[in-house]
Amino acid sequence: MSWWQQVPKFRDRYSCITFSHPGFGSSTWRSDAVKTTDQSDVLSELLDRLEIDSVALIGQSMGGWTCLPVALQQPGRVRALFMASTPGNLRSPEIDDIRKTNQERLEVLRTAWNARQTGSYNPAVGKRCALEQPSLHYLYSNIQQLNPPSNFTPRLSITRDEMVNYKTPTMFVTGEDDVVLPPEMIEVAAAMTPGAKFERVANSGHSIYFERAEVFNSLLANFLSEVYPA
Repeated sequence: MSWWQQVPKFRDRYSCITFSHPGFGSSTWRSDAVKTTDQSDVLSELLDRLEIDSVALIGQSMGGWTCLPVALQQPGRVRALFMASTPGNLRSPEIDDIRKTNQERLEVLRTAWNARQTGSYNPAVGKRCALEQPSLHYLYSNIQQLNPPSNFTPRLSITRDEMVNYKTPTMFVTGEDDVVLPPEMIEVAAAMTPGAKFERVANSGHSIYFERAEVFNSLLANFLSEVYPA
């Protein structure tokens, strides 16, 4: 459901596949698999079962933790990677510092939203969306509530040294008002990724694809036309 503004725009040019990560939507984990399995392994197995040898991956937020390792490990398969509002698994002292500094503020915002305090907003879409596009803010929040409780914990494990021989054409985009994963963090991640492009999107929070779909779709279309044309 989250990609309702993207799939109709791209399905005339590409085969578009969306999926719910295990532990999200109607996809569930079995036994204790959540503690031992990387989401990137799940994606790789999905591509195997669908017999997909060539793909462009679009990772939004936690999706970056799923997509980046596959691009790093399978450059022959992943022909393009679009990282939206996510540093993925990349880790550096700069990223750790930004994350630590932002954590307390983010927890305050999440607590206020979970309690539906007056003036609160869903950090995943942001204050501007709540004020300027209340219908989208409402829709996003209700889609989000379809997810069962999740124990997902991203593994921050890819260092600058591991990215030295990275080959996949990649673009990072970030919303200038993102309070979940601040734009400064995404800029550092882009700098760690050989050849990566980077774009800040004005007047958007964490979910550009949802809040500013026209801008997001344009950036994605232009990127794919250069590195993975239909």
